Amino acid sequence: MTSTPRVIRRLPDTLINRIAAGEVVERPASALKELVENAIDAGAGQISVRLAEGGLGLIEVTDDGCGMRADEIALALERHATSKLPDEAIELVATLGFRGEALPSIASVARVTIESRSRADGEAWKRTIDHGTLVSEGPAALPPGTRVRVEDLFGKIPARRKFLRSPRSEWASSLDVVRRLAMARPDIGFTLEHDGRRALHVQPGDTLAARVAQLVARELADNAVAVDLLRGDYHLMGVAGLPTYNRGVADHQYLFVNGRPVKDRLLLGAVRGAYADMLARDRHAVLALFLDVPAAEVDVNVHPAKTEVRFRDSALVRGLIVTGLRQALSTGDRRSAQAPDAGAMRSWQAEPVAPAPLFTPPPAPEPARQGSIFTPSYQPARVSEAGQAWRGYEAGVMAPPVARAETAAEPVPEAVEHPLGVARGQVAKTYIVAEASDGLVIVDQHAAHERLVLERLRAAGAGEGTAPAQALLLPEVVDLDEPSCDRLEEAAPRLADFGLALERFGPAAMLVRSVPAALAKGDVQALVRDVADDLAKHGDALLLGERLDLVLATMACHGSVRAGRVLSVPEMNALLREMEVTPRSGQCNHGRPTWVKLAHGDIEKLFGRK
Repeated sequence: MTSTPRVIRRLPDTLINRIAAGEVVERPASALKELVENAIDAGAGQISVRLAEGGLGLIEVTDDGCGMRADEIALALERHATSKLPDEAIELVATLGFRGEALPSIASVARVTIESRSRADGEAWKRTIDHGTLVSEGPAALPPGTRVRVEDLFGKIPARRKFLRSPRSEWASSLDVVRRLAMARPDIGFTLEHDGRRALHVQPGDTLAARVAQLVARELADNAVAVDLLRGDYHLMGVAGLPTYNRGVADHQYLFVNGRPVKDRLLLGAVRGAYADMLARDRHAVLALFLDVPAAEVDVNVHPAKTEVRFRDSALVRGLIVTGLRQALSTGDRRSAQAPDAGAMRSWQAEPVAPAPLFTPPPAPEPARQGSIFTPSYQPARVSEAGQAWRGYEAGVMAPPVARAETAAEPVPEAVEHPLGVARGQVAKTYIVAEASDGLVIVDQHAAHERLVLERLRAAGAGEGTAPAQALLLPEVVDLDEPSCDRLEEAAPRLADFGLALERFGPAAMLVRSVPAALAKGDVQALVRDVADDLAKHGDALLLGERLDLVLATMACHGSVRAGRVLSVPEMNALLREMEVTPRSGQCNHGRPTWVKLAHGDIEKLFGRK
């Protein structure tokens, strides 16, 4: 059987552009991103965006940048024609766009109208391309700048059109694109309208923190810390939310490299590593990080969409992000962003059982259960005077108090002297109740002490020499499988700095000679096994320092005060004082808050005073 020879031919420009559009223009948000980036590169101070049907019907981007002449408009619609690469040094590109593919790709799959007035000669020109075919051109009337209209996207390519999502989904993606670009350039004003309704408006000249809070969430301004770390030519800055201010999905993490919005696995992994011992596994941090690196140290020409980058020194970048975030969080970490639960607050406003009547009520049926609250089926009589029962404790009238009280050995300190107040008691052998100058503080003693122990271990390991250790009178042998022993043996020198001295004891056992002093009363067997499990779980994907941080979190859990332990008043106050001076004491190692506060205003609302 003879095969028919195939003729090699050049593809027409219209088909080439449509093929390129498959990578550059996947959806309306992709086209919008390219147009807004062009406006930014043109030196715009104000950018206005109008959308219809999520961008499926209309995308219009207007800027007040440098504008283009008539011949430049025609040239901009040709493939690989750009003003952003003055020479062949593509590795030194400093603009958002540079490939010269976006406009011709968009024009090949939609009806595109470009109107522009150059600031150089003051003449305005208009050119319309319909799916790769020139329709019209001529003079236009508009102020200096450029306006680009994209209509009927994929109108003549039904195979592509049917794979687009609903207008609502496309609108969500388009909004995210504008939000990210507006976040990267607080010196530029942005306006976004969708179907005639203004959805976003920010003024030029905002500070970085103000712009991020305005675009992400207003409350972020009060629940975040500033990040600013310089290491050589690498500069990291931005805004990082407190660990207790988190979300269930990771779509509120905004990462930028040299002003370019990116979605990079290396950067996302570094963020997870920085928050590893401060967030629950199913929660995600809220932040916006801006990384400035020398142009020669990063490759932005990985994909036509330009959302992926590669770093020459990825380990340095990862370490910079982890260090920058942890240093920043250590300045605001004693705060807890989680307010008292609304459901719990509501339950305080209702009696858990029917009130004890001051008279003998008539016989009545059993009260009906409503959730966890019993509602009486009769209406108690109103009284004008509370009587002696509410003026103090009297036997037979009020139930005797059952809470534990202690005689103060010395005068009770003033609450105004301490941010977390002074201890007044313990509830359920788990929660410390303290009085502060501005409200009532409730502390989870186990969660708080777990964080304190972790920070002690970290501080000891960061100093010179080794941490205080408790030598075991009889060294303990822990049986493990051989791979676990190999991992522990490799990490043994660093673990010894924290007070955990391990030696290999045969192929499948480790000998424990000392444990950290803070964990002296813990279960040595369980401690070593958990450390081995952590080293296995995190493997070689993390740097040794990051793996040890996760191991320390496990070790701290073994040495912390357990729920159910009765504490004396001096012990409770000592815990509060240490929390006030310990980094990251606002949340435990798993991301839960260690304390909540009921302000005086909240308490007054509970009793109807406000």
